Amino acid sequence: MKHLLSLESMSRKDMDVVLQNAAVFKAQRKDAQHQPLAGQTWALIFSKSSTRTRVSFEVGIHELGGRPLFLNANDIQLGRGEPIKDSARVLGRMIHGAVIRTFAQSDVEDFAKFSGIPTINALTDDEHPCQILTDIFTYQEKRGPIQGKVVTFVGDGACNVPISWIFAAAKLGFELRIAAPKAYQPPLALLERAGASHVHSEAQSSGEIIRADFRSSGGKIVITSDLALAASGADLLYTDVWVSMGKESETAQRIQDLSGYQINAALVKLAKPDALVMHCLPAYRGKEIDEETFEAHAETVFDEAENRLHTQKAILNLLVS
Repeated sequence: MKHLLSLESMSRKDMDVVLQNAAVFKAQRKDAQHQPLAGQTWALIFSKSSTRTRVSFEVGIHELGGRPLFLNANDIQLGRGEPIKDSARVLGRMIHGAVIRTFAQSDVEDFAKFSGIPTINALTDDEHPCQILTDIFTYQEKRGPIQGKVVTFVGDGACNVPISWIFAAAKLGFELRIAAPKAYQPPLALLERAGASHVHSEAQSSGEIIRADFRSSGGKIVITSDLALAASGADLLYTDVWVSMGKESETAQRIQDLSGYQINAALVKLAKPDALVMHCLPAYRGKEIDEETFEAHAETVFDEAENRLHTQKAILNLLVS
């Protein structure tokens, strides 16, 4: 039984298969005959609101021959306190697979354990694996292999998106730089969990810099509060919202703390001349990215959004093949 619960647990081999097949699904969308989900019903169980994730999975399941069944967690017994393992054991007898977007990572893992059906993490507070696989596919579609390149994440470096980027860098062999205030940096234990062969810190005038190396893949992680250092020579600049779902009560504090961590024209100039700028959306212009920079790179950002469909079709295909 295959699942996609996290990039931490996903093999390098399966990552490569998804990235390769996403290109095939995109190229063959108009005349595709491959329908591995024919006769199947897949549930989308969402506790968090969504535009791109919901639409791309519903369309993707349909195009692969299946029937999507959207279940808002508040409309089923989960919303009234039924244990996830009980809902899983019921649904596992009726549907063929599940796509879950929720808060706790443990809920996705428990559903996979007790349902006995393929399960996909469509976002939790811990990881956003489908998004990062899409981002890597988008980069490689435009610039070639990501191995050996430099990806710079700007903003809240301890949320689900940069965490998934960490596991991707560890396995695919690129350099990930996370530019974030100290309070918004990922814990060192996460680097060790990702398999870092060496983690060390350096004291510089701009503040402490954490470096981690992954000898098996050639991947590197750099964590710093120095935005200019992180962006210098980058191949990809990437950001996400400052206030993730579930953190709304911290909005004022987060805006104050992260106000300097924005992708704008000055930061783009520090990166390589052909650097891509990506945002997983929704974007709040004037906060994590300014209007001018967003519009200058809108084609890339909306190609990235479209590619959720193609990458997730490749994920669905992997799990049933």
